[in-house]
Amino acid sequence: MTKLLEHAVDSVRALPPDVQEDLARLLLQVAGEEQPVIRLTSEERADLAEADTEIARGEFATDEQMRSILAKRTV
Repeated sequence: MTKLLEHAVDSVRALPPDVQEDLARLLLQVAGEEQPVIRLTSEERADLAEADTEIARGEFATDEQMRSILAKRTV
């Protein structure tokens, strides 16, 4: 394993379990291992529809809002 990959794995260990699962699936998919389709709940589908509507209106998070969100994920 390369040093960079070791560093990435160490960093991911500090993240919440649900985020670790998402990243593991992504890494396996990039490595060529097929992953099961993720089934969304009706609430998740509604959230995505609202997000699409916001995007169509040109509503995006500011840089400061994104920094705030990302800062919470790295605790």
